[in-house]
Amino acid sequence: MGIPNGSEVLRAAYARQPFLLAPMAGVTDAAYRIMCRRRGAQLAYSEMVSVAGLAYASDKTWRLVLPADEEEQICIQLFGSKPEQFAAAVEAVQERVGDKLSLIDINMACPARKVITKGEGSALMEDPVRAERIVAAAVERAHVPVTVKMRTAFREGGTRAPELARRLADAGAAAIAVHGRTARQLYTGRADWSVIDEVARAVEVPVIGSGDVFCAEDAVRMLQDTAASAVFVARGTYGNPWVFDDARALAQEGTAVPQRLWPERLDALREHLILVHRHLPFMARARTFATWYLKGMPHAAAWRGRVVRCTSFEEFMELTDAIEADMRACDEALALDRPLPDIAVGS
Repeated sequence: MGIPNGSEVLRAAYARQPFLLAPMAGVTDAAYRIMCRRRGAQLAYSEMVSVAGLAYASDKTWRLVLPADEEEQICIQLFGSKPEQFAAAVEAVQERVGDKLSLIDINMACPARKVITKGEGSALMEDPVRAERIVAAAVERAHVPVTVKMRTAFREGGTRAPELARRLADAGAAAIAVHGRTARQLYTGRADWSVIDEVARAVEVPVIGSGDVFCAEDAVRMLQDTAASAVFVARGTYGNPWVFDDARALAQEGTAVPQRLWPERLDALREHLILVHRHLPFMARARTFATWYLKGMPHAAAWRGRVVRCTSFEEFMELTDAIEADMRACDEALALDRPLPDIAVGS
């Protein structure tokens, strides 16, 4: 029935590395997690996993849960609306993942329409009693800490995060993560970090801040400007898996964040492509993340147009070779103070 020192276990983990890879649907698969782990993300989360999907023993759902051999740990984020399904899912995940399981996180933050119309995700902020029952059911079955991720509120004037956080901590949540927007805002406007600070001062369990963390400097500033114990980095990881080591070095030693030049970025892209080829049954996701690594490079827009037409591992790798040749030609032109060469990106 839970672990009595779950908050202390997590607080110690956050003290070692307070910058965490956030759970992101459609993003944080095994390949993505490994890229970030190799660069300092000690705690990494799965994509959002349906407790109903686990109840029906869907192979597709279990692929989201099970860590790769290289991964020493994983945090599993679950979503749903039925306490009994959460209880069953916790037991099943613990059995299948075993000692690699660090914690169970309950999603009360997702604002997607197809989620909230079922009373799941951020809609649970509008039903505090059900939210409490879900946490209590998960904690009762869990042998690892159970945490919650929420928004500042579902809508303006709704149940606010500090109030709900207190109730969920009383129900057994070992940590609370807060994204600094209401669910109605989706990802628009600016995240309100003051609410993150308010929650951190309202509960005794550690709080993780989230929202508008786009780089290592943002991550460190959130830690400094709020009472949060840790920071989720989500969109700030796009094309920047180095953000975790960079943020920790900046926070602990004052080390300036280095500029990542195209050779390092292209090497990382190749590494990521190899991991997708090795760990996933499809290459389609590479079309999205590959464009992130190209940001700021000469001719990036033209190369992005080629990326989205790649379908196989071999095509992606051939494209990276072509990009490298183009980058070297651009470097040579710049060294000689000549115009950048034109490229023929094909059809």
